[in-house]
Amino acid sequence: MKILVPVKRVVDANIKVKVRSDQTGVDIENVKMSMNPFDEIAVEEAVRLKEAGVATEVIAVSCGVAQCQETLRTALAIGADRAILVESNEELQPLAVAKLLKSVFEKEQPQLVVLGKQAIDDDSNQTGQMLATLAGLPQATFASKVTVTGGKVTVAREIDGGSETLALKLPAVITTDLRLNEPRYVTLPSIMKAKKKPIVTMKPEELGVDVTPRLKTLKVSEPPKRSAGVIVPDVKTLVEKLRGETKLI
Repeated sequence: MKILVPVKRVVDANIKVKVRSDQTGVDIENVKMSMNPFDEIAVEEAVRLKEAGVATEVIAVSCGVAQCQETLRTALAIGADRAILVESNEELQPLAVAKLLKSVFEKEQPQLVVLGKQAIDDDSNQTGQMLATLAGLPQATFASKVTVTGGKVTVAREIDGGSETLALKLPAVITTDLRLNEPRYVTLPSIMKAKKKPIVTMKPEELGVDVTPRLKTLKVSEPPKRSAGVIVPDVKTLVEKLRGETKLI
């Protein structure tokens, strides 16, 4: 069984980004980039399924600039067998990425696609759902537990007010939540082995996909600074202050 794992190159989660002076976006020059944390969980889950004998091959795929090869090398170091880079300098929006992944899915014919529920840079939470729709596949989002048996995958997921368990026929699309697993620490020997694993590079044109952005960002700005708190002597003063400032009481 093949498992396809899309991974995205994003600004490291520990970095505080700054808005560009022209407010066209955030400044990522000379900023540490890493694999999207949710995608790292997806790679870990795919590798665990392979180690359990459920899967035979794990393929990592990334869409973006040439530097995404670094992200793919991380996926290979975690345990993926090979990688595919769909290289493009365009601003790849969720629908374009979903179309590219659909084309890769059709070429590779995996039985399972596992990807992060969202990327921490845009928080769109759209790509997995769009891929499932475009490819006509069943989907389970926000997975906290995944079990594959007898041509089906069972996914436990948390929902508002409780939890639910879904059974999907393969092939299927799964998006991962934080509770699914804790990714392993990548060791130096694994990093060295990853350098010998193959990465195939292709262009969107080869896949017959138009990745021209459909949305235009008009302005990016810093959130307003939080005003200082005020200490009041008693509840009566608090209520009067709330009534005067919010007009809700």
